[in-house]
Formats: sequence, C-alpha cells, structure tokens
Amino acid sequence: MLAILAVSCENYDRTADSISTGKLKIGIDESYSLMMDSQIEVFEHIYKYAKVSATYTTEGEVFDLLLADSIQGAVVNRALTEKELEFFHSKGRYPESVKIATDAIAFIINPTNADSNLTVTQVTDIFSGKINSWKGINPASKLSEMSIVFDNNKSCNERYVREQIVKNGGLPSNCFAAKSNEAVVDYVSTHEGAMGIISVSWVSDRDDSTTKAIMDKVKLVGIIDPANTRRPEMARKPYQAYIYDESYPYRREVFYIRTGLKGTLGTGFVSHLAGEKGQLIIHKMGMVTATPPTRVIRITE
Repeated sequence: MLAILAVSCENYDRTADSISTGKLKIGIDESYSLMMDSQIEVFEHIYKYAKVSATYTTEGEVFDLLLADSIQGAVVNRALTEKELEFFHSKGRYPESVKIATDAIAFIINPTNADSNLTVTQVTDIFSGKINSWKGINPASKLSEMSIVFDNNKSCNERYVREQIVKNGGLPSNCFAAKSNEAVVDYVSTHEGAMGIISVSWVSDRDDSTTKAIMDKVKLVGIIDPANTRRPEMARKPYQAYIYDESYPYRREVFYIRTGLKGTLGTGFVSHLAGEKGQLIIHKMGMVTATPPTRVIRITE
C-alpha cells in the first residue's frame, strides 16, 4: 500500500486544473493593484502549484476582456448587469459576482492647499462645473484655478463620479485623466490647485511603503455630510471606521466575478478572497471586509 501511495504521488498531475492547482487569468481594475498583488502572492504561497496571471487595466477594459472570454475572473467595482448575465447565459455560462469588500473613493489635494474640507454639496458643484476655482470654495483662498484629475477614462473612479455624484451628467472641462493612480498622485503633488480622485486602498495601509510615500506628497480631503445623524458638522476622511459606519458618503462595493467552471482554480481563488486569509488582507489594507474578521478573546479575573 505504501508503494502504491508513493507511485500515485509521483504521478499526480500538478498542472491539472483544480481548486488549488492549474492556471487562472484574471483582470483587475488598477485601483486595486496593491491589494491584489498581496492576495495573489499569499494564494500562490499557500498553493504552490497554482498560477494566477493578472492584467491590471481600467474597469471598462476588464469587462471587455471578460465578455471576450479572455479572462476567467475579474476584480471590479460592480456586479454583472442583467444584460451581461444574459450574454453569458446565452453561451451556457453561469457566472457569479461575489462581494469581497467595501472601499471608497478618496479626494486628494496638494499639501499647500488650506481648504482640506468640503461639503457634499460643494463636491457635487465641483463635478457639475458650478464651482471651478478654489475661491468658489473659500473667497480668501490664495489659489485660483482648480483642476480635477482621474486615474483613467473608463476607470471605476471615473464611472463612480459620473453615476453617483453627477447622476449620469457630463463632467466639466477642467477634468482629465492622468493614466494611473501614481500619475494622479504625482500631478496633485506638483500642482497646488489640483484635486485628485483615487481608490482609498492606495492611501489606507499606513504600514505600506507605497502608501507612506503617497501621504508624504498629498493630503486627504475631509467630507462634511449633513445627512449623518451623529455629528453632521464633522468632516470625515475615508478612514476604515467611517467607511464601516457609513458616515463617509462616497463608498462602493468591490466584487470578484467568476466566469469559469466550478471546481477549477477560479473557485479556489474566490474562496481565498472571501475566506479568512483573504479578508484579513483586505482588512489590513484599510478597506472594509465583506466578512468581518473574528477574534475570540477570553477574559479572566
């Protein structure tokens, strides 16, 4: 029996597709590159015969790859629409969208800008074009023109502003895309009148060297939301606690979309993301987990 077991182990196909072995191609919105780099590294360390190949690009391009069947999974900012589900069903595929986290968009400004708090109304007026200078926020401001910079056209950040802030209206002429989150940070850090929009995952892990470097260059904008029932006059920055208690208004959900067959590596990877280790990584990144991590504490006298 021992001999048979030894031969069976030697003949085991470590490249076969299972929940812990094989290859998986996924697309990831670039906003979540820091978080997903850590997730993939841990997953491949646990399952040494698993290989996850990630393409980091805009949310729109991720969905294009998904619908073209070029990838088997995606980390994006929305679930599949009914139309997209119908497309997959017509091909005999039954994908699922699994919520893995809640994050938020963060507004960043140059450290020299004294106007570091905005009301929800002011944010709406900025993106609808009613306010186009910092003097429109504070008449005593030493800054004049305001420029607004996104990471990418067709990114989740740009879509969120269009859908949730300006309610599918157009964006003003002083908005433009800088091609990446790093480029947004670089632009804001060198232009006093700029305001950038990035994912909170880039500025929430204070132990991460990339986050530390970013926060040395820019500062976060606090948001005053009169809809808050507790201390509505207080400005909330996109910190984990305020995302969790929903007092920071610009929140959104993060999904893993699985289109591959059950029992394949895609199933194993989404189980990792939604499981204890994956959720702990998300918690560490300063985002709010879909499943809160549990600690059992024994109290003695």
